[in-house]
Amino acid sequence: MKPLLTGLLLLLIFSAPAQKIIDSRVQEIVFRSVNVIPMDEERVISNQVVVIKNGIITAIGDPAKVKYGRQSTVIDATGKYLMPGLGEMHAHVPPIDDIEPMKEVLLLFAVNGVTTIRGMLGHPRHLELREKLRSGEILGPGFITSGPSFSGSSVKSVDQAIAMVRSQKTAGYDFLKLHPGLSKEIFSALVKTAREVNIPFGGHVSFDVGIWRAIEARYATIDHLDGFMEGIVPGIDSIKEKETGLFGLYLDTLADTTLIPKLMKELHDNNISVVPTQALAERWFAPDMLPEKALKEPEMIYMKSDILKNWADTKANLMHNKNYSAARVSKYIDIRRKLIFECNKNGVQLLLGSDAPQIFNVPGFSIHHELRYLVNAGLTPYEALRTGTVNVASFLNRAGELGTLTVGAVSNIILLGGNPLADIRQTSNIEGVMLGSKWLPKAYIKNELKKLVKQPAK
Repeated sequence: MKPLLTGLLLLLIFSAPAQKIIDSRVQEIVFRSVNVIPMDEERVISNQVVVIKNGIITAIGDPAKVKYGRQSTVIDATGKYLMPGLGEMHAHVPPIDDIEPMKEVLLLFAVNGVTTIRGMLGHPRHLELREKLRSGEILGPGFITSGPSFSGSSVKSVDQAIAMVRSQKTAGYDFLKLHPGLSKEIFSALVKTAREVNIPFGGHVSFDVGIWRAIEARYATIDHLDGFMEGIVPGIDSIKEKETGLFGLYLDTLADTTLIPKLMKELHDNNISVVPTQALAERWFAPDMLPEKALKEPEMIYMKSDILKNWADTKANLMHNKNYSAARVSKYIDIRRKLIFECNKNGVQLLLGSDAPQIFNVPGFSIHHELRYLVNAGLTPYEALRTGTVNVASFLNRAGELGTLTVGAVSNIILLGGNPLADIRQTSNIEGVMLGSKWLPKAYIKNELKKLVKQPAK
């Protein structure tokens, strides 16, 4: 009986509660017999012990050498893979007064291994939300905030642009979000003031501004490859904006891909980061993603029916546009893939982002689609993973703290059931997520997802 009791006692000490969050500020967390993907280079370190305390990785190493406390929560990760959490650099959190719907979106990101997000349509309550996330009052990813966007509708004069920039800097937003419709004069005033008060800006490229002026102005990020198609069309100044389509959708026959090297050089030399949001283009524009197909995907159960109807109607309306043809749009998608490949090849920093929630892109789930689209564009799985880990840390000036698994780094971590370096689809095979100090096991994730279901699966 005594050996049996001893075994039961050890099991109680070392087993992690299946359905509860465990906080490493209260109890040290240990991953045992795990394969580590540190993301410092393309490699897997087999059979490691990783120790987490107070939201920080305190040890990584050989099981025979790494010591941890008897009261630690030990997670048997045999056959599993540990990698850094992902960053979603083009996310949307509801820009409304009610924080409750924001919590649901944040949770969808978190349970999908997204541990950092950049909000791309700001609202004053996002500042409060950011602080509640930092304090742990609300569970979710780290939140980088933009203010309400600058667009042709929201900014009507130079003076208004200057005032908005100064106001958002004073309020404490992390950066400025740009939308289409800005004139050259307003854009120049915005850029000048943003530099004076030291606040970065990014997002869309207004048609009147153009990609070359945008690069010269040194956007922090250009998102959606916005302006790229226009930048490789000779004589674009003679074409009306309404004829180009969203993100240059109808410029496929006019694009001169021999101009891509020039575009890449300017992006690289001006230190512009690019958030392709290829999932948006492939799922909204591509002819093979029909509404009836998209709506049957498993993650659609987490979206309200009116949102799904709006998405389906938007896609249907696009496909009925007189300028839309399957052949042309397929060529356009191919050019986008080439632009992404060339960015990566030429040292232009790519950042992971999917524009969720947006047309057929459900928060959290869509980031895994985006990774697959990056691989389809020619990146290796390792290169695709860098866009959401190492590159995000570099962009945020937090290298060594985020984006890699190393001693001293914040424990934003995903535990996977398979190796994503061999198959990028394994990023969605999630066994658990660490958000800083908090471990969310698989059973907890499943239980929370059940609460977020809006409608039955189709």
